[in-house]
Amino acid sequence: MQYAPLVKNIVERIAMRLPVDVSRDDLINVGIIGLIDALEKFNEERNVRFETYAKFRIRGAILDELRSRDKMPRSARNKSARLEEAFNVLRERLGVPPTGEDVADYLGISLDEYYRLLDDAKAVSVLSSDDLPEDYCEGHAESDLLEKIDKYNPFLLLEDLELKRLLTDTIQSLPRSERLVLSLYYYEELTLKEIGAIMDLTESRVCQIHSQSIIRLRGRLQELKPST
Repeated sequence: MQYAPLVKNIVERIAMRLPVDVSRDDLINVGIIGLIDALEKFNEERNVRFETYAKFRIRGAILDELRSRDKMPRSARNKSARLEEAFNVLRERLGVPPTGEDVADYLGISLDEYYRLLDDAKAVSVLSSDDLPEDYCEGHAESDLLEKIDKYNPFLLLEDLELKRLLTDTIQSLPRSERLVLSLYYYEELTLKEIGAIMDLTESRVCQIHSQSIIRLRGRLQELKPST
C-alpha cells in the first residue's frame, strides 16, 4: 500500500504517449502486478533502494503489456518515421535543428497539419532499447543497471563515448523550449500540466514539444544503427 501510488504515477507518465483508447485502469492493474513481482523478488543485499527497483519492475510490466497488445497502428509508425526522416534531411541541409515551420514546408503541409501529425505520431515518441545500436544493452547486467539508475544519473549507462557525445550534442542543440521540457519532465519529473503552467503553454502544446524533441533524438540514434 505504501508504494501503490508509484503505479499510478508511472501509468500517467506512460499514458500521455499512448492513444486515448488505451485504458489507464488496465495499465494500473498490470502495474500492480509488477509491484507485487518487485516485492517478491527484491534482494535487500543489493545496494539499491526498493522504490528504485519497484519503479523498474512496474514500468517493465506495463511496457511488456503494451508490446503484447501491439495497439500502435501502422499509420502511427509511418508518420513517426516520416517525421524522423524530415528532421534528419533538414538538419543536414540547414546545418541546424529544423523548426516546426521548416518541417511543415519540407512536407508540403500547413503548420496546423504538422502539429496534428506530431499528435498522431506521439504513440511512438519514446526512446527504448530498440533505438540503440545492435547488442548495446547486452553488456549491462540488471544489477548494474539498477545501481546506476538509483544514482539518478541514467546517462552513466551510456558507456559508449561516441553515443554519449552524440546524445549530449543533440540535446544541447535542441531549441531552448525543447531542452526545458525534457529537463522538467525527465529530471524534475513534473507533469505536462505543471510544465505548461511554468512555460505558459497548454498541456497539448507541451506534449507536442516533447514529441518533437524525442523524434529528433530517435532520428539521431537510428543513424547509429548499421545499415542492412
